[in-house]
Amino acid sequence: MSEATTTEATGFDALKGLGTQEEAVVREPKIDAQGRAYATGKRKNAVARVWIKPGKGKVTINGRDQEVYFARPVLRMMIAQPLQVADRLGQFDVDVTVEGSGLSGQAGAVRHGIAKALTYYEPGLRAVLKPHGFLTRDPRVVERKKYGKAKARRSFQFSKR
Repeated sequence: MSEATTTEATGFDALKGLGTQEEAVVREPKIDAQGRAYATGKRKNAVARVWIKPGKGKVTINGRDQEVYFARPVLRMMIAQPLQVADRLGQFDVDVTVEGSGLSGQAGAVRHGIAKALTYYEPGLRAVLKPHGFLTRDPRVVERKKYGKAKARRSFQFSKR
């Protein structure tokens, strides 16, 4: 029986060694022929298609400048967060096509897309962006209406007579 336990111990040690080798795999950048990285960001019902390439920090959303599209400073700050955390502010030109939802949801989708595109362009940035939650798709969406209900959860008004 002692031989079996030693074999199991070496088997587990071998498995532990495999786990560290898999973690050491280096991700390769995903860059297209024009030198851009592409990613899709989502939030609520908004979907943002994001392309980033080295540049002077110009952000274009649906063919318009970010100051025009996102007039509220909070939304502009939101989409700049991944670049700020990664210390790449002003180093990438960002081109975005976004549709669906409202402005707040669209800003969240753009932020998610920029963070994903950064990790595709520079895979080393994943360790910087992941702890801040920029790579996680926020799953919260509007609850749908059910039949037999006035809204998603609200019942019809009760009438005694």
